[in-house]
Amino acid sequence: MDSRHVSERSSPDSSPCISCPSTPATHPDELFDDASFLSDNEQFVLVTGGLGFIGSHTVLELLISGYNVIIVDDLSNSFHEVFTRILTIANRHFLTIGGHCPKAEFHNLSYRDLASMRALLKSHCPYSLPGAQRPSNIIGVIHFAAYKAVEESIQQPLKYYQNNINGLVDFMTLLDEFDIKTFIFSSSASVYGTLADGISLLREEHCVHENLTYRDSDGVGKCAQQGCTGITNPYGRTKFFGEAILSDLAKSDPSWNIVGLRYFNPVGCDASGLLGEDPKGVPSNLLPVTVKVMTGQIPELAVYGGDWDTPDGTTVRDFIHVTDLARGHIAALAATNNGNIKGGYRAFNLGTGTGYSVLEVVAAMESVSQRPVPRRVVSRRAGDVQCSVAAVERARKELGWETKKTLRDACEDMWHYLKHGGETG
Repeated sequence: MDSRHVSERSSPDSSPCISCPSTPATHPDELFDDASFLSDNEQFVLVTGGLGFIGSHTVLELLISGYNVIIVDDLSNSFHEVFTRILTIANRHFLTIGGHCPKAEFHNLSYRDLASMRALLKSHCPYSLPGAQRPSNIIGVIHFAAYKAVEESIQQPLKYYQNNINGLVDFMTLLDEFDIKTFIFSSSASVYGTLADGISLLREEHCVHENLTYRDSDGVGKCAQQGCTGITNPYGRTKFFGEAILSDLAKSDPSWNIVGLRYFNPVGCDASGLLGEDPKGVPSNLLPVTVKVMTGQIPELAVYGGDWDTPDGTTVRDFIHVTDLARGHIAALAATNNGNIKGGYRAFNLGTGTGYSVLEVVAAMESVSQRPVPRRVVSRRAGDVQCSVAAVERARKELGWETKKTLRDACEDMWHYLKHGGETG
């Protein structure tokens, strides 16, 4: 990637539909030198990968919740137009309820570009504050900037380890330099590996980074040993290793507050129809592929295996509406900043607690759209597990968070997005 990049900012007084003019691309060391646009009492949340599917919905929920946001995204798997769409929805929200939309900045750069990231972080240490080491006004970081395709990780493991692991270590070192120590990590249910096939509900204690004792749902005391069981692909291993690194960091320095959020299967999109899942390249997630079949871009849906030990022979997953998932990040950030998280590192499942098969999801999409989805059963896909459903009690008790939307809501919102011509490419 070229070391030059573009920075954009919106103001809280912006009009409902915004397309901010780009500042001229300049050398990274010069771009962020002027922090005069900052007020001493302003606070921001930094979101890496903030224009991707989950990142964009989380940025939107942060703005709606009153947080100023800094977005870092290299657009390798997202589109610039998403920034405009986020601001449009957020400003409409505040026009409806009254008040002003918080500030949002977008910086087109890779989180692994350490020179540019250092310059960005320096710009958020307001100059008017005294002392050689000025405190940052960034109160937390939400990290989405990871590669996430299971099949690609099997084919290109080094790409995944370089970005998801090497990049994470360098990034945490940089954040430590600026004393930014509230960190929300985008993890995955893939850390449970093949353990998922033998357990009806996956608890956070089923994958831990230090030995502990706990009481299972039946009240029986059990011991959990650190480690993982049968992770089936490099992507999942990068998430497990990432969690382990963060857990070790928090143990070494109690001033860190780190939360790992284990996503199950995000689906749906914002109810406005302006934000959705529109990856560059060939999608791998179920609903985006189903949508492309419905619109004739792909002739049929490939169902990976019809002989699993499930009621209809297809794999079962916990499908969570992406807006609920985004809300989970705000709950985690609030709980961390309020001192409600136990220990320096804490993992939480973000799911619904209910599983649906591939064919049930396809049937729900057909019911909402009144269109058939041609499909064909093919051989099982490398790296898949049979069933993966979340236990959700920890997030409910400790974060005060639970899902509000259903699978049908997700399908209706996806259909609304599709009818709005939602693709951004």
